[in-house]
Amino acid sequence: MRTSREHTDRAGGPYGDLRAKAWQVVIGFGSVSFAADMVYEGARSITGPLLGQLGATGLVVGLVTGTGEAMALVLRLLFGPLADRTGRYWSLTLVGYGLTAVCVPLLGITPRLGAAGLGVAITLILLERTGKAVRSPSKTALLADAAGAVGRGRGFGVHKFLDELGALSGPLLVAAIIAATTMIAPAMAWLAVPGVFALVILVVLQLRVPDTSVFADPGPPSAPGATAARPAPDRGRGDAAGHWWGRTLGIGLPRRFFLFAACAALATGGLVTFGVISFHLVSAAVLPLAAVPVVYAAGQGASALAALATGHGYDRWGPRVLYVLPILVTLVPLLAFARSAWVAIIGVLAWGAANGLQDSTVKALVADLVGKDRRATAYGVFAAIQGAAAIGGGALAGGLYTSALPLLVVIVAVSQVGTALLLRRTLGHG
Repeated sequence: MRTSREHTDRAGGPYGDLRAKAWQVVIGFGSVSFAADMVYEGARSITGPLLGQLGATGLVVGLVTGTGEAMALVLRLLFGPLADRTGRYWSLTLVGYGLTAVCVPLLGITPRLGAAGLGVAITLILLERTGKAVRSPSKTALLADAAGAVGRGRGFGVHKFLDELGALSGPLLVAAIIAATTMIAPAMAWLAVPGVFALVILVVLQLRVPDTSVFADPGPPSAPGATAARPAPDRGRGDAAGHWWGRTLGIGLPRRFFLFAACAALATGGLVTFGVISFHLVSAAVLPLAAVPVVYAAGQGASALAALATGHGYDRWGPRVLYVLPILVTLVPLLAFARSAWVAIIGVLAWGAANGLQDSTVKALVADLVGKDRRATAYGVFAAIQGAAAIGGGALAGGLYTSALPLLVVIVAVSQVGTALLLRRTLGHG
Protein backbone atom coordinates (compact mmCIF):
# COMPACT_ATOMS: atom_id res chain seq x y z
CA MET A 1 0.00 0.00 0.00
CA ARG A 2 1.48 3.33 -1.00
CA THR A 3 1.99 6.13 1.45
CA SER A 4 1.23 9.80 0.92
CA ARG A 5 4.98 10.43 0.69
CA GLU A 6 5.26 8.04 -2.26
CA HIS A 7 2.50 10.00 -3.97
CA THR A 8 4.34 13.22 -3.16
CA ASP A 9 7.66 12.02 -4.55
CA ARG A 10 6.10 10.83 -7.79
CA ALA A 11 4.32 14.15 -8.21
CA GLY A 12 7.57 15.99 -8.77
CA GLY A 13 6.30 18.69 -6.42
CA PRO A 14 5.16 18.92 -2.81
CA TYR A 15 1.51 18.00 -3.15
CA GLY A 16 0.48 17.95 -6.83
CA ASP A 17 -0.62 14.36 -7.54
CA LEU A 18 -1.90 13.87 -4.00
CA ARG A 19 -4.24 16.85 -4.20
CA ALA A 20 -5.49 15.90 -7.65
CA LYS A 21 -6.32 12.41 -6.38
CA ALA A 22 -7.93 13.89 -3.29
CA TRP A 23 -10.19 16.07 -5.43
CA GLN A 24 -11.22 12.96 -7.37
CA VAL A 25 -12.30 11.32 -4.11
CA VAL A 26 -14.15 14.44 -2.92
CA ILE A 27 -16.00 14.73 -6.23
CA GLY A 28 -16.60 10.97 -6.31
CA PHE A 29 -18.27 11.05 -2.91
CA GLY A 30 -20.14 14.13 -4.03
CA SER A 31 -21.47 12.18 -7.02
CA VAL A 32 -22.59 9.32 -4.75
CA SER A 33 -24.32 11.83 -2.50
CA PHE A 34 -25.90 13.52 -5.54
CA ALA A 35 -27.60 10.26 -6.59
CA ALA A 36 -28.46 9.11 -3.07
CA ASP A 37 -29.88 12.51 -2.14
CA MET A 38 -32.19 12.35 -5.12
CA VAL A 39 -33.61 9.26 -3.43
CA TYR A 40 -34.02 10.16 0.21
CA GLU A 41 -34.45 13.92 -0.15
CA GLY A 42 -37.04 13.28 -2.84
CA ALA A 43 -38.90 11.16 -0.30
CA ARG A 44 -38.40 13.59 2.58
CA SER A 45 -39.84 16.42 0.51
CA ILE A 46 -43.23 14.70 0.65
CA THR A 47 -43.01 12.68 3.90
CA GLY A 48 -45.35 14.96 5.85
CA PRO A 49 -48.18 14.90 3.28
CA LEU A 50 -47.67 11.14 2.71
CA LEU A 51 -48.05 10.39 6.40
CA GLY A 52 -51.02 12.78 6.51
CA GLN A 53 -52.72 10.86 3.68
CA LEU A 54 -52.17 7.65 5.65
CA GLY A 55 -53.91 9.10 8.71
CA ALA A 56 -51.14 10.74 10.74
CA THR A 57 -51.74 13.90 12.81
CA GLY A 58 -49.34 16.82 13.06
CA LEU A 59 -47.98 15.43 16.35
CA VAL A 60 -47.37 12.02 14.77
CA VAL A 61 -45.59 13.62 11.81
CA GLY A 62 -43.39 15.61 14.20
CA LEU A 63 -42.58 12.53 16.28
CA VAL A 64 -41.83 10.32 13.27
CA THR A 65 -39.65 12.85 11.47
CA GLY A 66 -37.95 13.91 14.69
CA THR A 67 -37.34 10.30 15.72
CA GLY A 68 -36.06 9.50 12.24
CA GLU A 69 -33.55 12.33 12.40
CA ALA A 70 -32.62 11.22 15.92
CA MET A 71 -32.01 7.64 14.76
CA ALA A 72 -29.91 8.90 11.85
CA LEU A 73 -27.79 10.72 14.44
CA VAL A 74 -27.89 8.68 17.68
CA LEU A 75 -27.13 5.31 16.08
CA ARG A 76 -23.89 6.74 14.73
CA LEU A 77 -22.68 6.35 18.30
CA LEU A 78 -22.49 2.62 17.53
CA PHE A 79 -21.40 2.68 13.91
CA GLY A 80 -18.66 5.31 14.28
CA PRO A 81 -16.60 3.28 16.80
CA LEU A 82 -17.40 0.11 14.85
CA ALA A 83 -15.78 1.66 11.78
CA ASP A 84 -12.70 2.76 13.72
CA ARG A 85 -12.37 -0.61 15.45
CA THR A 86 -12.81 -2.81 12.37
CA GLY A 87 -11.53 -0.51 9.63
CA ARG A 88 -14.54 -1.48 7.49
CA TYR A 89 -15.32 2.07 6.43
CA TRP A 90 -16.20 1.15 2.86
CA SER A 91 -18.40 -1.84 3.82
CA LEU A 92 -20.47 0.18 6.29
CA THR A 93 -20.82 2.96 3.72
CA LEU A 94 -22.17 0.48 1.15
CA VAL A 95 -24.63 -1.10 3.59
CA GLY A 96 -25.97 2.28 4.63
CA TYR A 97 -26.56 3.48 1.09
CA GLY A 98 -28.14 0.10 0.25
CA LEU A 99 -30.80 0.57 2.95
CA THR A 100 -31.75 3.93 1.49
CA ALA A 101 -31.91 2.57 -2.06
CA VAL A 102 -34.34 -0.18 -0.96
CA CYS A 103 -36.56 1.49 1.66
CA VAL A 104 -37.53 4.66 -0.19
CA PRO A 105 -39.04 3.01 -3.31
CA LEU A 106 -41.01 0.65 -1.04
CA LEU A 107 -42.85 3.67 0.40
CA GLY A 108 -44.77 3.65 -2.88
CA ILE A 109 -46.74 0.57 -1.82
CA THR A 110 -47.95 1.98 1.52
CA PRO A 111 -51.12 3.71 0.19
CA ARG A 112 -52.33 0.29 -1.00
CA LEU A 113 -51.95 -1.42 2.38
CA GLY A 114 -55.07 -0.01 4.01
CA ALA A 115 -54.89 0.33 7.79
CA ALA A 116 -51.38 -1.13 7.84
CA GLY A 117 -50.05 1.52 5.49
CA LEU A 118 -49.19 4.07 8.18
CA GLY A 119 -47.26 1.55 10.27
CA VAL A 120 -45.32 0.23 7.27
CA ALA A 121 -44.50 3.77 6.11
CA ILE A 122 -43.21 4.71 9.55
CA THR A 123 -41.07 1.55 9.64
CA LEU A 124 -39.58 2.23 6.21
CA ILE A 125 -38.85 5.86 7.08
CA LEU A 126 -37.05 4.83 10.26
CA LEU A 127 -35.11 2.07 8.46
CA GLU A 128 -33.99 4.55 5.81
CA ARG A 129 -32.77 6.88 8.55
CA THR A 130 -30.95 3.93 10.13
CA GLY A 131 -29.10 3.51 6.83
CA LYS A 132 -27.97 7.12 7.19
CA ALA A 133 -26.58 6.29 10.63
CA VAL A 134 -24.77 3.19 9.35
CA ARG A 135 -22.93 4.98 6.55
CA SER A 136 -22.37 8.53 7.78
CA PRO A 137 -19.45 8.15 10.25
CA SER A 138 -17.53 5.92 7.83
CA LYS A 139 -18.25 8.05 4.76
CA THR A 140 -17.40 11.26 6.60
CA ALA A 141 -14.14 9.81 7.92
CA LEU A 142 -13.15 8.74 4.40
CA LEU A 143 -14.12 12.13 3.04
CA ALA A 144 -12.26 13.95 5.83
CA ASP A 145 -9.06 12.15 4.82
CA ALA A 146 -9.33 13.37 1.25
CA ALA A 147 -10.61 16.84 2.19
CA GLY A 148 -7.61 17.34 4.46
CA ALA A 149 -5.40 17.40 1.36
CA VAL A 150 -7.38 20.17 -0.36
CA GLY A 151 -8.61 22.27 2.57
CA ARG A 152 -11.33 20.80 4.76
CA GLY A 153 -13.69 23.73 4.44
CA ARG A 154 -13.51 23.63 0.65
CA GLY A 155 -13.56 19.83 0.49
CA PHE A 156 -16.66 19.50 2.65
CA GLY A 157 -18.22 22.52 0.94
CA VAL A 158 -17.79 21.11 -2.59
CA HIS A 159 -19.08 17.71 -1.45
CA LYS A 160 -22.10 19.34 0.16
CA PHE A 161 -22.74 21.41 -2.97
CA LEU A 162 -22.94 18.25 -5.12
CA ASP A 163 -24.96 16.57 -2.40
CA GLU A 164 -27.47 19.41 -2.44
CA LEU A 165 -27.76 19.39 -6.22
CA GLY A 166 -29.13 15.87 -5.78
CA ALA A 167 -31.28 17.06 -2.91
CA LEU A 168 -32.68 19.68 -5.27
CA SER A 169 -33.14 17.33 -8.24
CA GLY A 170 -34.94 14.57 -6.32
CA PRO A 171 -37.79 16.77 -5.05
CA LEU A 172 -38.20 18.31 -8.52
CA LEU A 173 -38.53 14.82 -10.00
CA VAL A 174 -41.10 13.95 -7.31
CA ALA A 175 -43.00 17.18 -7.98
CA ALA A 176 -43.12 16.49 -11.72
CA ILE A 177 -44.42 12.94 -11.23
CA ILE A 178 -47.03 14.05 -8.70
CA ALA A 179 -48.16 16.82 -11.04
CA ALA A 180 -48.53 14.27 -13.86
CA THR A 181 -50.20 11.48 -11.86
CA THR A 182 -51.72 13.31 -8.84
CA MET A 183 -50.29 10.44 -6.73
CA ILE A 184 -47.25 10.06 -4.47
CA ALA A 185 -46.67 6.32 -5.02
CA PRO A 186 -45.28 6.47 -8.60
CA ALA A 187 -42.80 9.13 -7.55
CA MET A 188 -41.41 6.85 -4.83
CA ALA A 189 -41.01 4.00 -7.32
CA TRP A 190 -39.02 6.14 -9.77
CA LEU A 191 -36.53 7.01 -7.02
CA ALA A 192 -35.16 3.46 -7.31
CA VAL A 193 -33.24 4.55 -10.44
CA PRO A 194 -30.86 7.07 -8.80
CA GLY A 195 -30.52 4.65 -5.88
CA VAL A 196 -28.94 2.07 -8.18
CA PHE A 197 -26.64 4.70 -9.67
CA ALA A 198 -25.44 5.71 -6.19
CA LEU A 199 -24.41 2.14 -5.38
CA VAL A 200 -22.63 1.66 -8.71
CA ILE A 201 -20.63 4.89 -8.33
CA LEU A 202 -19.69 3.98 -4.76
CA VAL A 203 -18.35 0.57 -5.77
CA VAL A 204 -16.26 2.12 -8.56
CA LEU A 205 -14.89 4.71 -6.12
CA GLN A 206 -13.89 2.01 -3.64
CA LEU A 207 -12.09 0.04 -6.34
CA ARG A 208 -10.13 3.14 -7.40
CA VAL A 209 -9.17 4.33 -3.89
CA PRO A 210 -9.45 1.43 -1.42
CA ASP A 211 -7.33 3.21 1.20
CA THR A 212 -7.84 6.93 1.87
CA SER A 213 -5.02 7.02 4.43
CA VAL A 214 -2.76 8.00 1.52
CA PHE A 215 -4.09 11.51 2.12
CA ALA A 216 -2.86 11.61 5.72
CA ASP A 217 -0.44 14.50 4.99
CA PRO A 218 -2.74 17.44 4.18
CA GLY A 219 0.03 19.81 3.17
CA PRO A 220 0.12 23.49 4.01
CA PRO A 221 -3.01 25.49 4.81
CA SER A 222 -4.98 26.49 1.75
CA ALA A 223 -5.21 30.14 2.77
CA PRO A 224 -2.92 32.43 4.78
CA GLY A 225 -3.78 32.42 8.45
CA ALA A 226 -6.15 29.44 8.19
CA THR A 227 -4.31 27.30 10.73
CA ALA A 228 -4.13 30.06 13.28
CA ALA A 229 -7.83 30.80 12.88
CA ARG A 230 -9.06 27.37 13.95
CA PRO A 231 -8.37 25.19 17.00
CA ALA A 232 -5.52 22.70 16.71
CA PRO A 233 -6.42 18.99 16.75
CA ASP A 234 -6.44 17.44 20.22
CA ARG A 235 -6.31 13.69 20.62
CA GLY A 236 -7.55 13.83 24.19
CA ARG A 237 -6.61 11.45 26.99
CA GLY A 238 -5.62 8.15 25.42
CA ASP A 239 -5.45 6.21 28.74
CA ALA A 240 -9.08 6.94 29.61
CA ALA A 241 -10.21 5.73 26.21
CA GLY A 242 -8.73 2.26 26.37
CA HIS A 243 -11.93 0.36 27.14
CA TRP A 244 -14.14 -0.25 24.10
CA TRP A 245 -17.29 1.04 25.76
CA GLY A 246 -15.45 4.10 26.93
CA ARG A 247 -14.23 4.73 23.41
CA THR A 248 -17.75 4.28 22.07
CA LEU A 249 -19.07 6.93 24.45
CA GLY A 250 -16.25 9.28 23.53
CA ILE A 251 -14.26 9.16 26.77
CA GLY A 252 -10.95 10.88 26.15
CA LEU A 253 -12.18 13.13 23.35
CA PRO A 254 -11.30 16.81 23.82
CA ARG A 255 -13.39 19.06 26.04
CA ARG A 256 -13.83 21.54 23.19
CA PHE A 257 -15.29 18.75 21.10
CA PHE A 258 -18.04 18.18 23.66
CA LEU A 259 -18.70 21.91 23.97
CA PHE A 260 -19.15 22.08 20.23
CA ALA A 261 -21.36 18.96 20.25
CA ALA A 262 -23.63 20.63 22.82
CA CYS A 263 -23.67 23.76 20.65
CA ALA A 264 -24.69 21.76 17.57
CA ALA A 265 -27.30 19.84 19.59
CA LEU A 266 -29.07 23.07 20.54
CA ALA A 267 -29.06 24.11 16.89
CA THR A 268 -30.41 20.70 15.79
CA GLY A 269 -33.12 20.65 18.43
CA GLY A 270 -34.22 24.14 17.45
CA LEU A 271 -34.24 23.49 13.71
CA VAL A 272 -37.81 22.48 12.83
CA THR A 273 -37.96 19.38 10.60
CA PHE A 274 -39.27 19.80 7.07
CA GLY A 275 -41.81 17.07 7.81
CA VAL A 276 -43.63 19.48 10.13
CA ILE A 277 -43.11 22.41 7.74
CA SER A 278 -44.53 20.45 4.78
CA PHE A 279 -47.46 19.27 6.92
CA HIS A 280 -48.20 22.94 7.63
CA LEU A 281 -47.89 23.99 3.99
CA VAL A 282 -50.49 21.42 2.90
CA SER A 283 -52.85 21.32 5.91
CA ALA A 284 -53.04 25.12 6.12
CA ALA A 285 -53.51 25.34 2.33
CA VAL A 286 -50.46 27.58 1.98
CA LEU A 287 -49.33 25.62 -1.10
CA PRO A 288 -50.78 22.85 -3.28
CA LEU A 289 -49.36 19.36 -2.77
CA ALA A 290 -47.34 19.30 -6.02
CA ALA A 291 -45.63 22.59 -5.09
CA VAL A 292 -44.25 21.31 -1.77
CA PRO A 293 -41.36 19.30 -3.29
CA VAL A 294 -40.48 22.32 -5.45
CA VAL A 295 -40.19 24.51 -2.36
CA TYR A 296 -38.14 21.77 -0.69
CA ALA A 297 -35.84 21.77 -3.70
CA ALA A 298 -35.39 25.53 -3.31
CA GLY A 299 -34.39 24.92 0.30
CA GLN A 300 -31.79 22.41 -0.86
CA GLY A 301 -30.46 24.96 -3.32
CA ALA A 302 -30.03 27.39 -0.44
CA SER A 303 -28.28 24.61 1.47
CA ALA A 304 -25.81 24.04 -1.38
CA LEU A 305 -24.95 27.73 -1.66
CA ALA A 306 -24.59 28.09 2.12
CA ALA A 307 -22.25 25.07 2.23
CA LEU A 308 -20.01 26.51 -0.49
CA ALA A 309 -19.97 30.00 1.00
CA THR A 310 -19.30 28.96 4.59
CA GLY A 311 -16.82 26.28 3.51
CA HIS A 312 -14.77 28.92 1.70
CA GLY A 313 -15.19 31.24 4.67
CA TYR A 314 -14.03 28.52 7.06
CA ASP A 315 -10.76 28.05 5.20
CA ARG A 316 -10.22 31.80 4.92
CA TRP A 317 -11.42 33.13 8.30
CA GLY A 318 -11.85 30.06 10.48
CA PRO A 319 -14.90 28.77 12.39
CA ARG A 320 -16.24 32.25 13.20
CA VAL A 321 -18.45 31.80 10.11
CA LEU A 322 -20.56 29.37 12.17
CA TYR A 323 -22.07 32.25 14.16
CA VAL A 324 -24.62 32.61 11.35
CA LEU A 325 -26.13 29.20 12.25
CA PRO A 326 -28.17 30.24 15.33
CA ILE A 327 -29.53 33.24 13.42
CA LEU A 328 -30.84 31.01 10.63
CA VAL A 329 -32.33 28.47 13.05
CA THR A 330 -34.19 31.28 14.86
CA LEU A 331 -35.71 32.57 11.61
CA VAL A 332 -37.18 29.22 10.51
CA PRO A 333 -40.30 28.90 12.73
CA LEU A 334 -40.88 32.63 12.58
CA LEU A 335 -41.19 32.52 8.79
CA ALA A 336 -41.91 28.95 7.65
CA PHE A 337 -45.20 28.67 9.58
CA ALA A 338 -46.64 31.84 8.07
CA ARG A 339 -49.90 31.76 6.12
CA SER A 340 -48.32 33.76 3.31
CA ALA A 341 -46.74 31.51 0.69
CA TRP A 342 -43.84 33.87 0.00
CA VAL A 343 -42.98 34.36 3.67
CA ALA A 344 -43.14 30.60 4.23
CA ILE A 345 -40.83 30.04 1.25
CA ILE A 346 -38.27 32.44 2.75
CA GLY A 347 -38.51 30.39 5.94
CA VAL A 348 -37.77 27.22 3.96
CA LEU A 349 -34.72 28.91 2.41
CA ALA A 350 -33.46 29.75 5.91
CA TRP A 351 -34.10 26.13 6.91
CA GLY A 352 -32.08 24.91 3.93
CA ALA A 353 -29.17 27.26 4.60
CA ALA A 354 -29.01 26.11 8.24
CA ASN A 355 -28.93 22.49 7.09
CA GLY A 356 -26.13 23.29 4.67
CA LEU A 357 -23.96 24.67 7.47
CA GLN A 358 -24.72 21.75 9.78
CA ASP A 359 -23.84 19.10 7.22
CA SER A 360 -20.64 20.64 5.88
CA THR A 361 -18.79 23.37 7.76
CA VAL A 362 -19.79 21.99 11.16
CA LYS A 363 -18.17 18.68 10.19
CA ALA A 364 -15.00 20.48 9.12
CA LEU A 365 -14.60 21.91 12.63
CA VAL A 366 -15.17 18.47 14.19
CA ALA A 367 -12.34 17.09 12.03
CA ASP A 368 -10.05 19.88 13.23
CA LEU A 369 -10.92 19.33 16.89
CA VAL A 370 -10.21 15.59 16.96
CA GLY A 371 -7.22 13.48 15.94
CA LYS A 372 -7.52 11.21 12.89
CA ASP A 373 -7.36 7.97 14.86
CA ARG A 374 -10.72 8.64 16.54
CA ARG A 375 -12.42 10.76 13.91
CA ALA A 376 -15.21 8.30 12.95
CA THR A 377 -15.89 7.74 16.66
CA ALA A 378 -16.07 11.49 17.18
CA TYR A 379 -18.53 11.88 14.32
CA GLY A 380 -20.65 9.11 15.87
CA VAL A 381 -20.64 10.68 19.34
CA PHE A 382 -21.27 14.13 17.88
CA ALA A 383 -24.26 12.87 15.90
CA ALA A 384 -25.66 10.96 18.88
CA ILE A 385 -25.69 14.12 20.97
CA GLN A 386 -27.42 15.93 18.11
CA GLY A 387 -29.90 13.06 17.78
CA ALA A 388 -30.97 13.23 21.40
CA ALA A 389 -31.84 16.86 20.79
CA ALA A 390 -33.63 16.01 17.53
CA ILE A 391 -36.14 13.75 19.30
CA GLY A 392 -37.15 16.50 21.70
CA GLY A 393 -37.07 19.14 18.98
CA GLY A 394 -39.30 17.12 16.65
CA ALA A 395 -41.88 16.41 19.35
CA LEU A 396 -41.80 20.03 20.52
CA ALA A 397 -42.31 21.41 17.02
CA GLY A 398 -45.09 18.92 16.17
CA GLY A 399 -46.93 19.50 19.45
CA LEU A 400 -46.63 23.27 19.70
CA TYR A 401 -47.40 23.80 16.01
CA THR A 402 -51.06 23.00 16.64
CA SER A 403 -51.39 24.33 20.20
CA ALA A 404 -48.98 27.21 20.85
CA LEU A 405 -47.02 28.32 17.79
CA PRO A 406 -45.85 31.67 19.32
CA LEU A 407 -44.37 29.74 22.26
CA LEU A 408 -42.44 27.53 19.82
CA VAL A 409 -40.93 30.64 18.19
CA VAL A 410 -39.84 32.00 21.59
CA ILE A 411 -38.34 28.68 22.75
CA VAL A 412 -36.31 28.32 19.56
CA ALA A 413 -35.02 31.89 19.81
CA VAL A 414 -33.91 31.42 23.43
CA SER A 415 -32.20 28.11 22.62
CA GLN A 416 -30.19 29.76 19.86
CA VAL A 417 -28.78 32.29 22.29
CA GLY A 418 -27.37 29.23 24.04
CA THR A 419 -26.00 27.94 20.72
CA ALA A 420 -24.08 31.18 20.16
CA LEU A 421 -22.69 31.18 23.72
CA LEU A 422 -21.49 27.57 23.47
CA LEU A 423 -19.85 28.30 20.12
CA ARG A 424 -18.05 31.21 21.73
CA ARG A 425 -16.75 28.93 24.50
CA THR A 426 -15.69 26.29 21.95
CA LEU A 427 -13.58 28.78 20.06
CA GLY A 428 -11.97 30.05 23.26
CA HIS A 429 -13.58 33.48 23.15
CA GLY A 430 -15.23 33.28 26.55
